Amino acid sequence: MTKKVMIVGGVAGGATAAARLRRISEDVEIILVERGEHISFANCGLPYYIGETIKDRSKLLVQTVRGMSERFNLDIRNLSEVIKINPTDKTVTIKNLQTDVVYEESYDKLLLSPGARPIVPPIPGINDHQSLFTLRNIPDTDKIKSYIDSQNPKKAVIIGGGFIGIEMTENLVDRGLEVTIIEMANQIMAPIDFEMASILHTHLRDKGVKLILENGVQAFANHGSNVILSDGNKIETDLTILSIGVRPENELAKAAGLALGERGGIIVNEFLQTSNEDIYAVGDAIEVVDYINGTKTMIPLAGPANRQGRIAANNIMGKTEKYQGTLGTSIAKVFDLTVAATGNSEKTLKRLGVPYEGVHIHPSSQAGYYPGAAPIALKLIFDKDTGKIYGAQAVGADGVDKRIDVIATAIKGGLTVEDLTNLELSYAPPYSSAKDPVNMAGYVATNIMDGELEHIQWHEVNKIVSEGGLLIDVREPMEREFGYIEGSINIRLNDLRELLGELPREQTIYVSCQVGLRGYLASRILKNHGFKVKNVDGGWKTYSAVYGTNIKKK
Repeated sequence: MTKKVMIVGGVAGGATAAARLRRISEDVEIILVERGEHISFANCGLPYYIGETIKDRSKLLVQTVRGMSERFNLDIRNLSEVIKINPTDKTVTIKNLQTDVVYEESYDKLLLSPGARPIVPPIPGINDHQSLFTLRNIPDTDKIKSYIDSQNPKKAVIIGGGFIGIEMTENLVDRGLEVTIIEMANQIMAPIDFEMASILHTHLRDKGVKLILENGVQAFANHGSNVILSDGNKIETDLTILSIGVRPENELAKAAGLALGERGGIIVNEFLQTSNEDIYAVGDAIEVVDYINGTKTMIPLAGPANRQGRIAANNIMGKTEKYQGTLGTSIAKVFDLTVAATGNSEKTLKRLGVPYEGVHIHPSSQAGYYPGAAPIALKLIFDKDTGKIYGAQAVGADGVDKRIDVIATAIKGGLTVEDLTNLELSYAPPYSSAKDPVNMAGYVATNIMDGELEHIQWHEVNKIVSEGGLLIDVREPMEREFGYIEGSINIRLNDLRELLGELPREQTIYVSCQVGLRGYLASRILKNHGFKVKNVDGGWKTYSAVYGTNIKKK
């Protein structure tokens, strides 16, 4: 029977596990060792404290050492570090970081929740950099905030366009800084696909952010006030935030002989046990199974870490529970827009060689006639044969979170795209439309499965037109004044039936409109009259997100 559990690391995984262990048993001895000062803090809220959206620092502290040890009867040893695990005799070596005293402590079961640390590459000049920061914990946050408060920097460079990089961008702009983002990939926000990220690129630039893509940092010069790019260009800055990703804290596990995955994550089974049956691991340090495709991956998110903490505690105490894998559902605020995703992206499926189909729709967040309705760009990725949902992505000013949450729930419930059409979701004009965007995405996907709709994607359009393909834009002539696909001809949807005799029957006709709906109607008219037709998925809106507008100067 488990009498003594040692937990290494607090925050989402460790603190959750400690509380759960105590709820299961009043008798088990629980020791939580944390090398930092704080055992439970809101790390996702840190950028917003720097940006002063969250004004009270104490609000970041979810639980204090005293509050948590009293409520859950825990032996919490903060400012202490586990420097070695001795699996054979089931002890750990602990160093008190305030007194430098080193001692051993035994355990029956050990839970590792060390998290992941920001990657700091050996960029030339990095050691002389005087204003370089990473963001992981409260001390990091205090350093960045006090530097901004006291030094009053004017320009900032953010290296890396992931979640932390983008959230820091917004918060630094809120503090009045001029911000440049440097990202080696061709887009920010890796979990979403290029055409969806393109909407964010435009929005960031509209907010005055300078975005440098497909470029890296070659060196830092002049104590970090100059950033030399891979292409040789130089950027001046008063402050640099490094946010190119995280690396699992695996040194303890490695030294203890625990099995590690290719990317350094601690390997665990479905019960969150490591290769040693008495040692469990949770959170950002472990390899998880991708819920959609079953491959091993690393997904550093707070929600899964919390869930794992609870499941590991159950298993330690003999209440058997399996961890089902991680969907990777995530969301971020990018100034006035929200971006969210769940499941696998097109990029991921392509890399794994999984056949898929994707649809783009641009519905309103609520009834179009109700004030404040804002468009949502919603992408749904699925299996054309079975209707299995692989993933979804959305960008918009409002209502993005609930659509992605519904689809994430549908995936976990094993629903198909056809099931999405049958979901009965709440509707009143201020909140949605009678056909919710989730229903709409389901209808478009089902039309493709049923063979009612054939379409092409935004990235196929230019090649088709350049090779002589006939592309009919069925929008109103006035709409084309705000941009159109080069090489397309304009026939209004309402005029299409009258002009059928002028259209070629021997070749495929491609149709496009603003968001795909009128294109679908046009494709049905043409198909029912015996034409071979394909619609441009997502219409001008998806296409122009990538290629921009081409308004002719008059």
